[in-house]
Amino acid sequence: MSDTTESNVGKNFITAIIDKDNETGKYEGRVATRFPPEPNGYLHIGHAKSICLNFGLARDYNGTCNLRFDDTNPVKEDTEYVESIEKDVRWLGFDWEDRLHYSSDYFDQLYTYAVQLIKDGKAYVDGLSAEEIREYRGSLTEPGKNSPYRDRPIEENLDLFERMKAGEFEDGKYVLRAKIDMASPNVILRDPTLYRIRKAHHHRTGDKWCIYPMYDFTHCISDSLEKITHSICTLEFENNRALYDWTLETLGAYRPQQIEFARLNLSYTVMSKRRLIELVEEGHVAGWDDPRMPTISGMRRRGYSPASIRNFCERIGVAKAANMVDFALLEFSVREDLNAHSNRVMGVVNPIKLVIDNYPEGQVEEFEVQNNPEDESAGTRKVPFSKTLYIERDDFMEDAPKKFFRLSVGREVRLRAAYYVTCTEVIKDENGEVIELRCTYDPATRGGWSDDGRKVKGTIHWVSEEHAVEAEVRLYNHLFTKENPMKNKDGSDFKDHINPDSLEVRTAYVERSLENVEPGFRCQFERIGYFCADPDSTSEKPVFNRTATLRDTWKKIAKNQKK
Repeated sequence: MSDTTESNVGKNFITAIIDKDNETGKYEGRVATRFPPEPNGYLHIGHAKSICLNFGLARDYNGTCNLRFDDTNPVKEDTEYVESIEKDVRWLGFDWEDRLHYSSDYFDQLYTYAVQLIKDGKAYVDGLSAEEIREYRGSLTEPGKNSPYRDRPIEENLDLFERMKAGEFEDGKYVLRAKIDMASPNVILRDPTLYRIRKAHHHRTGDKWCIYPMYDFTHCISDSLEKITHSICTLEFENNRALYDWTLETLGAYRPQQIEFARLNLSYTVMSKRRLIELVEEGHVAGWDDPRMPTISGMRRRGYSPASIRNFCERIGVAKAANMVDFALLEFSVREDLNAHSNRVMGVVNPIKLVIDNYPEGQVEEFEVQNNPEDESAGTRKVPFSKTLYIERDDFMEDAPKKFFRLSVGREVRLRAAYYVTCTEVIKDENGEVIELRCTYDPATRGGWSDDGRKVKGTIHWVSEEHAVEAEVRLYNHLFTKENPMKNKDGSDFKDHINPDSLEVRTAYVERSLENVEPGFRCQFERIGYFCADPDSTSEKPVFNRTATLRDTWKKIAKNQKK
């Protein structure tokens, strides 16, 4: 386990179960977990919760955690997803060491077990179509009925299953089903499918197989073969636990304990991999790593740190009951971590020009600015200052109310680490829009302080026009306008609630220190928010993604005044 994973999982109902098992010696004091993703898409923040839980439990109990790819559906799986999953788990700070496994590693053993079930009269080859199997299964209020092929002789079942494996039949012709109870109140136990014919190339086994085991059959056996102790999964698999236990008990195999916990539901997003695939394939986002996506790769590109995601997962805890977690809590965890570790820089994302009339023409000064007030070891940097600057348009108001402590005509403000300036004139274009501010400065306030003790409440940031670097900034907001886009009583589709303003692209001016930063570089644009250098950056124009905003005191005051 990586040393960077400093947080503990914390006590919860799962650790209570493990503690009791260790007291009774159920698994000889061992704790062995696994993270078992299907390689059919990119991981999202919900998977991050599972990763932190499984690897965290192994760490806290001095146990082990395997990374296992449940690769039983060759139609939807790809090595691209395998590589992305490995990258994401490592990036989060976890290491499976030499315990990388694939369900496809066990295909021979799974086939042997299937044959054993047939020989024991516990499985049969069914010739019903998929639609007929659904009809025969019954409903939550009505029992199912037996397939007419349920009582095939064992030898006939063995022969058909072998011929399925040999590729004699087309897809859908036959399936292998467990023989359990078609009247069971648990629909999962009504003779579930164990194998289906699928003549598709597998990303690891090639064309060796044309029959593939179902997830429920594969998963429990993989856990068993790897001697997992606690098989932790999300709540939607609670009914599947009966099949998990039945399969291993019937085979006489080692049986781990399946434990279910509530999956993560995050506001203003969707967590279904199928829905995320729709967003990608239909072009609603720029790809799996689009910073608006809840994928780990998207959050990495947006600028989230691994520690912030781990801290978020620790904060939300582990529970049995499903609930909706506010996206604001995730952003809080991100801000908390980045505030402590990100250097401050000056960047203007909505620029307006400010000219200091009484500042000497051609003069350039340098001011020493602290990199991070939360971390003295981060040191300082020198920032050039000149006659013409850029400031934020939001830092000026022509008819300013009393509590607006920024720049206005006749008002004095502090330019961060530089001088006090007073606005004397406003220049507008033919449409009446302010395009330039004329100011004067007080030379005696160098460094942003006055010997006469006069108080200046407002401090604003700036960038020297002569030394500024033009950059593209991408301002991200929620991808959806609705807290729960999947909950629609009006019958609308979740994509009907995509936020048309989820991305705003602007031209900004940033200080020269950001000219050649590497993609992934995180920083705070002072008073604006946290930003991260995007892979689209070039030597001619850096690109920055807004990771999260800062709290804006004035906007909060203005909002309260309107109430």
